[in-house]
Amino acid sequence: MLKKYFLNNKKRNFSTASIWIKGGSDMDSTGKKGINKILCSLLTRGCKGFNNFTFSEYIESYGAELNQEIFEDGISISIKSLNEHFSKLFPLLGLIINKPTLLEIEFQKVKKSSINIIKKDKENPFNICFENWKRIVYSNHPYAFNTTGNANDVSKITYEDVLLEFKNFKSRDRYLISNNLGINGVSIETLGKNPLEEKSITINHDLNPNSRFYCNNNDSNQTIIMMGDQTCSRRNSEYFPLKVLESYLSYGMSAALFKLFRENHGITYDLGVYYPIRSGNAPFLIYLSVSNDQALFAFELLSTLWKKLLLNPLTDAEIFLAKEKLKGSFLLGNQSLDEILQRKIQLISYGISPISQNDLNSKIEGISSLDILKLTNKYFSKPFLSISGNKNISLEISKMWEKNF
Repeated sequence: MLKKYFLNNKKRNFSTASIWIKGGSDMDSTGKKGINKILCSLLTRGCKGFNNFTFSEYIESYGAELNQEIFEDGISISIKSLNEHFSKLFPLLGLIINKPTLLEIEFQKVKKSSINIIKKDKENPFNICFENWKRIVYSNHPYAFNTTGNANDVSKITYEDVLLEFKNFKSRDRYLISNNLGINGVSIETLGKNPLEEKSITINHDLNPNSRFYCNNNDSNQTIIMMGDQTCSRRNSEYFPLKVLESYLSYGMSAALFKLFRENHGITYDLGVYYPIRSGNAPFLIYLSVSNDQALFAFELLSTLWKKLLLNPLTDAEIFLAKEKLKGSFLLGNQSLDEILQRKIQLISYGISPISQNDLNSKIEGISSLDILKLTNKYFSKPFLSISGNKNISLEISKMWEKNF
């Protein structure tokens, strides 16, 4: 089923349309991790009336952009062009998802590309650390796996497997959004104002420290540390308090992480918070990378900060600044039409009605320091830790970890 929505936006000289197909890598079956990534890439390599080359030439001849991306919860395909060309290009979206050519020769190219991406990711210790963190947090849940899949599964995926997956793909719900009235969309303002609420989830905090720790040893001069846990769905009312916490920790040079690790001690290469939008229990983690000689000190600082978040509510000044930065980030995200459409259609697919900026600000203003303290204790009292680095340093960190967490 295809559901259409129109974004009532100011007149622009270009038009864009985005289709969100519900179900992404979370639809990959056991032994075929990465199949939906292959299918997603294959869809845009030719459709009825166009082979791979003529398809690309047709889009480029109008100076248009065609993008596709797979997420854990869905597949996004979008097209953008100047207004005068949009009527010629918009029908391609329907052909892509309904009548793709899915040629075997193109399948082989896409499969090879996926394998190369997986190999490249394995060369990056940051990616390795993150993948290991997801596995110990999510176990066999779809969020535990990379959307590209793993080399062993991808190497065994056949052309027939992809054709069978496309039959599954055709039955998934689809959502179309555009800023162009010509597609006869339905205004998002007409949607119901009651988003689907999700019940609070229970997270297992009875795990011993060793089962919440993973180390990947290497000979690098850099130590990577990732610490956090799964939290809640975007549909959950706890999402916005966690966004305020994310803002406090990582938004700008006034952020707690920046001041602690860079301004006060100058010891990190990279640091921040990863908290994406998900239809299920989203990950929330602090990540940082330091030189080996600073790794133990960095973990000590992180442990102290973590315990502070569990014991002490944010001060009035801290939560006020965090809220202002969060509201500013939402305004910044509204400057790009592509971002607006992508965000709104994703939320709609989750059963969430987009809200006005005033309502959004009101939600944020209603959040208290005690709300955040309650959630830090609910989700982060028994965090998971993944490390990539020197064996001896990792061993010392593991001792500190077992003692403190």
